Amino acid sequence: MGIDLDDAADPAARAMEWLVLGAAYFLLILFLIGVFDLFVSLYLLVAAGEFTDPNEVVGLLDSVLLLLIIVEVHRTLLAYAKGKPVLRIVVSASIIAVARRAISFRLEDYGTGEETILAALAISVLVLALTVGYFLLDRVEVPGRPEL
Repeated sequence: MGIDLDDAADPAARAMEWLVLGAAYFLLILFLIGVFDLFVSLYLLVAAGEFTDPNEVVGLLDSVLLLLIIVEVHRTLLAYAKGKPVLRIVVSASIIAVARRAISFRLEDYGTGEETILAALAISVLVLALTVGYFLLDRVEVPGRPEL
């Protein structure tokens, strides 16, 4: 009489499902805190009259994009928990994350011109690669691979 591996793995699989759902609820709470913080920041900018300062606007946009990344990771966790494909969601979250980095790109964050150009080139390549990948995911169907 041997041990059935499926029966032995079932408690671990159930525990992982609960942990994934717990992480999804945690992200939901983080999102709500982030939305509240965004509205407080917007109010403070308007009250201080700094809402036309480009650096402050980029900071708000950075916060919005961070909230979108949280939404995409939440969608990924829910799709994973439901057994649905997650690859498109992960790529779209990656595009948002790299776009966030591109939008908040500052020349003064880098020591030399070479470092600045290298960082800008790396961000450009990432945006291009992820965009092409997302485009291909929408257009290509691989038999036997519904997640693509």
